[in-house]
Amino acid sequence: MRPCSRNRKPLAWLALGELDARRAAALRAHMETCEGCRRYMEEISGVNDKLAAAKMIPDVQTSEAFHRRVVARLRSERPSAAWQVLAGRFVAGCLNWRTALPVVGGAALVIAMLSVLTRQPAAVPPASIGAQAVLPPDIESDLPPTIANYQRIATRSLDELDELLTKQGKRNPSPIPIYTASLVASARVSD
Repeated sequence: MRPCSRNRKPLAWLALGELDARRAAALRAHMETCEGCRRYMEEISGVNDKLAAAKMIPDVQTSEAFHRRVVARLRSERPSAAWQVLAGRFVAGCLNWRTALPVVGGAALVIAMLSVLTRQPAAVPPASIGAQAVLPPDIESDLPPTIANYQRIATRSLDELDELLTKQGKRNPSPIPIYTASLVASARVSD
């Protein structure tokens, strides 16, 4: 059983005797109910006891050749660049089919999507080189006066829109009077 992730570091501090009394009491109370933390504390305490029991020889003298061999060995085992470490971890991770399969599938999906999105449309065969007559667009005079119809005509040509509005204005006189600012001002003055 594993210890609680938030208690690993405090348990190590407790085993070393470096935890404050309040936090130590709370951690001991938690260990009474959590077997994972209790076992982890036992393991850490055992390691701590073995390290404390080991005899330290403070005056060990080593030769310069020993230091050179240790440094050379460390340099030979250390990868020369960070990308080699990452590449090694990637290869080790890809050897697991549960990791490799989704990665390969995702890469294939991305490649397929990019090929579909970047596909060039088929070339249109060139038209015959003969001259073609361009007819002026027909202004539909029977269009109902809606904004959508006006926008459609305006995208073709503003001259056509002007002509259509002129025709419709002459054809349908307004049944209600049209007020302008000058009529409203003269009505106020007469009151």
